[in-house]
Amino acid sequence: MAKDSSFDVVSTVDMQEVDNAYQQTARELTQRYDLKGSGATIELSKGDGTITVCAPADFVAKQVIDVLNGRLVKRKVDLKSVSWDAPQAASGGTVRVVGHIVQGIDKECAKRISKDIRDLKLKVKATVEDDKLRVTSVSKDALQQVISHLRDADYGIPLQFTNYR
Repeated sequence: MAKDSSFDVVSTVDMQEVDNAYQQTARELTQRYDLKGSGATIELSKGDGTITVCAPADFVAKQVIDVLNGRLVKRKVDLKSVSWDAPQAASGGTVRVVGHIVQGIDKECAKRISKDIRDLKLKVKATVEDDKLRVTSVSKDALQQVISHLRDADYGIPLQFTNYR
């Protein structure tokens, strides 16, 4: 009997890189001329996986988010890994925008990925395990085709392929 090969499809974010990007953005808020006295603040909650931006106006909040996105890109963190809520009015006429850091693949997305893999009509088996997807097959070529297909598809979250054996 031939040994099956497999790999895992996961969606993870390096929180240390997110923290570094947050620190750089907070430092830039105190140094950049157009944001220095604006009263804009940014907070990172590692436990909840949220980034909160408070600003006096929606325009300033978008500027802070753009600065943070630039720092995340430089640190090789995919921008799909942060989903931003709509701006909310806060006390004192300020605006609050909350960004959620996406960790893991939710059940709906895992089912959609699994269905797309089945639609390829390859001899592979995809199983959902908590917040990841395990794909197994006898043929390593079929696994390579699945990886290639998943890289081309857009599921709204960043995908990584780990434990390839």
